[in-house]
Amino acid sequence: MQAQDKALEKRFNRGMLMRLLVVVTLMFGFGYALVPLYRAICDLTGINVVTTRDLYGASNAVRNTQVDRSRTITVEFDSNTRGPFAFRPVRHSMEVHPGELTTIVYEVANGQPRDISAQAIPSYAPKQATEYFRKVECFCFKQQTLKANEAREMPVVFVIDPKLPKDVKNITLSYTFFEIGTPVAQAPEAGAAPAAQGG
Repeated sequence: MQAQDKALEKRFNRGMLMRLLVVVTLMFGFGYALVPLYRAICDLTGINVVTTRDLYGASNAVRNTQVDRSRTITVEFDSNTRGPFAFRPVRHSMEVHPGELTTIVYEVANGQPRDISAQAIPSYAPKQATEYFRKVECFCFKQQTLKANEAREMPVVFVIDPKLPKDVKNITLSYTFFEIGTPVAQAPEAGAAPAAQGG
């Protein structure tokens, strides 16, 4: 009788284990299928606010209708440094359409054995382009701290306003990257010089 009870219990446990495995597999499959299902529903309904909204709050569909593909602006990138680091754009120029969201990357490297704090200041040429050059993301928005011997890439995401005057065909974006709080050399202590001379 005991052997029969044990056999029934064993069969019950095996059946329960199989049911639990099926439930876990179904849950995993459902979770895995949610991502493409979500994308398909969002594409159909046009409510995919997570991936189709830019930082201006407009959807890609709305933003793209504002791209002026009849015009091409040559944007040139320049860099200057006021400090002990290397700083340059990865590309020196690119062709962009007004209204088009564009990214350029600048590289900076601190070759010093100490941390450096620095700030970038942008300037534009021609001057009239300044109000039409809109930066969405920029390392110039805040002070940068570079660790000793650190190198990094810093993006600038921008859009040129389609209202840019028609006669402007070239824009130069220039950054001056300068060190903040340059360390001052310590003056020798007053008693140090006479002691050295006496020895």
